[in-house]
Amino acid sequence: MSCLFCFSGDKLSPEERKGKYGDAWGQYADNEQTFKVKLCGAPCAEPCCWMGSMLCLPCAQYKVRHMALNHGEPGSGWKNYQCCQGMFGGCCCIQPGNMGEDSCPQCCMCLEGCCCPGMAVSASQGMIMQQHSLGLDEDDVRLIRCNNCLQMLAICASCLNICIECEGDDAIVQFINIVADITFCCVSGCMTARVYHEMTEREKEAPEQYQMQR
Repeated sequence: MSCLFCFSGDKLSPEERKGKYGDAWGQYADNEQTFKVKLCGAPCAEPCCWMGSMLCLPCAQYKVRHMALNHGEPGSGWKNYQCCQGMFGGCCCIQPGNMGEDSCPQCCMCLEGCCCPGMAVSASQGMIMQQHSLGLDEDDVRLIRCNNCLQMLAICASCLNICIECEGDDAIVQFINIVADITFCCVSGCMTARVYHEMTEREKEAPEQYQMQR
């Protein structure tokens, strides 16, 4: 997590708000209210959720998405579920809302958690941010920039590995991929724990509003 502090925590620039990922997060960039706990503080606030999500991210996303759906509409079950909650749009034949969510939402959520874990994490967080008008704090902005940097570095390294024969290049690419995987695992755990913490704390503050059957 310390690598996040190498990046600026300033608000997202107009250029960074472009594209599907930029559009998804850019809408929250100017909101002043933020989560009750910062991203880097989530492991201390919810250690069991953080460790559990790193051990089995798809299972954690299944649980947290169900909580998020019922947090927004208590007692709704899986009624309002969509693939990634439609947050990132669709691609070709993969279109949220037309993936069999109505007939088998739980199965679709399992597939989402296994095949698109990063988007699953972001979608659950986006739901809570939208419902409570939460913005991006400095840790979130650093995360977006760190993720963009790592992805670009991995792409460039892979392309160079294909085009240029160099002793030790495979080891370098493998090292970059390991760093990217570890960063993804830790940050996904932090995001999941923070969303879980936000929901449980708000439900404690107004228990009557969120009474439901889980």
